[in-house]
Amino acid sequence: MPSLFVGQMTDLIFTERELVQSLKEYIEAEEMKLEAVKSWANKLDMLTRVSTLDPEGFLAHPVNAYKLMKRLNTEWSELESLVLQDPSDGFISNMSVHRQYFPDEEDEKGAAKALIRLQDTYKLDSESFSKGKLPGVRYNAELTVDDCFDMGKLAYNENDYYHSVLWMQQALRQMDSGEDAKTPKADILDYLSYSVYQMGDLPRAIELTRRLVAIDPSHQRAGANLHYFERLLSKELRDRGQGQQEPADEKPIQLDTYERPKDYLPEREVYEALCRGEGVKMTEKRRSRLFCRYQDGSRSPRLLLKPMKEEDEWDSPHIVRFLEALSDEEIEKIKELAKPKLARATVRDPKTGVLTVANYRVSKSAWLEGEDDPVIARVNQRIEDVTGLTVDTAELLQVANYGVGGQYEPHYDFSRKDEPDAFKSLGTGNRVATFLNYMSDVEAGGATVFPDFGAAIWPRKGTAVFWYNLFKSGEGDYRTRHAACPVLVGSKWVSNKWIHERGQEFRRPCGLTECLFHILIWFAIKMSKYEFMFLCLPFAELFTDYTYTY
Repeated sequence: MPSLFVGQMTDLIFTERELVQSLKEYIEAEEMKLEAVKSWANKLDMLTRVSTLDPEGFLAHPVNAYKLMKRLNTEWSELESLVLQDPSDGFISNMSVHRQYFPDEEDEKGAAKALIRLQDTYKLDSESFSKGKLPGVRYNAELTVDDCFDMGKLAYNENDYYHSVLWMQQALRQMDSGEDAKTPKADILDYLSYSVYQMGDLPRAIELTRRLVAIDPSHQRAGANLHYFERLLSKELRDRGQGQQEPADEKPIQLDTYERPKDYLPEREVYEALCRGEGVKMTEKRRSRLFCRYQDGSRSPRLLLKPMKEEDEWDSPHIVRFLEALSDEEIEKIKELAKPKLARATVRDPKTGVLTVANYRVSKSAWLEGEDDPVIARVNQRIEDVTGLTVDTAELLQVANYGVGGQYEPHYDFSRKDEPDAFKSLGTGNRVATFLNYMSDVEAGGATVFPDFGAAIWPRKGTAVFWYNLFKSGEGDYRTRHAACPVLVGSKWVSNKWIHERGQEFRRPCGLTECLFHILIWFAIKMSKYEFMFLCLPFAELFTDYTYTY
């Protein structure tokens, strides 16, 4: 996956501009060198024409004899030095300095995979993608035949024949329309025909292989494949009781031509639909239960004069959005502090509790402490004031940058019962709540979605959203499984604060049932079995559906 994101790639834009300037200086130096050599050549050409007509008469003049000696001894050596002089030294040196920051092969592969991810999530056909027809774009950017071929080849090499077909088909379509390319058509047909075969479309695989054989009759693999495909199709037709070959489908291969293979994510279709703004379950009845209000943090002195504007985003589970949670100046300062620390985002291994890189989370992140800058301390204090929860036991402020295709697939912020050691090393209990700051607008994509109950929350710069991950009982709210949708166009910056249980005992006390149950547990330890049973009788109904692991 890519290790470079928009937050850092902007620096590469300026690096490339510097390299272009260095290249222009190199060209100018080469042109000056060439002009000097041409001047020498023209002068000596005229001189030798005269000298070779009558060499003895020419050398009879002592000045000519001296100048010949001088030219061959000194001036030709100077010319040799001029020719050997390499004006590219400065350019090569500049390249060497910057090369350490260049994307590598893995970055390029990651970028290609990001495009494929966007294609799937937002149901973009290859042609629209290739022609740059994306929502919210400000600049035209098109993919060439060679670009499409490289995309298809990447998918092919990873046995992803579905996407290989889509991109090889697009490369062939653009080539057939007259676009020039370095990639031979035979190569495109070779990859495409075999990928189509892997998708189970024998008639079309045969037709494409025939096209390949017509272009390159000596192509050994194509000839062998054609005979194999034809025998396979004949057998299938005989088994079905049909006597003739089925004609190939004439329709171009599109997203819906073949079924996209299933993967490891059970709610993939729901998740991606929400990312597109489809399937959101905000009914009018539910919307009528949403309100906006001024939040003073239970009369916090820092919010009395300027309370926070709060809007309900969802009723159950309750999700709120705070307006003007961060100023533009604060956002820029946070980004400035985070950029040097950005590294590939990690997730906590549920079994070991160790942070590790995962393919389902594609972003760069950095962790900022309150001591790093007064702005961070001020933001932490604001989160505490508006939520009423202490941040003394919270994790550091995490800043994340999601570039093109950047995402975080559906996940829980809290640890489940089968992950007892997830936050053990922190010693602060489970993640009770999530506070998420949006630090940029996103032109297209990048929503925060909750597949369980069909919510989609869109980034708005300067706002923040907040929800509880745990019920008051301490049990996890499994409805809060959420995802960060891939960024289609733009750059998404967020910062989040994961607030933990420890220290919240009097700020968010457990509900009546939970508190009463804990009291009874204490009595159970102190009293006899029969005394305890007698004590519990009046409260039996309260605990009928309440489960507790003690």
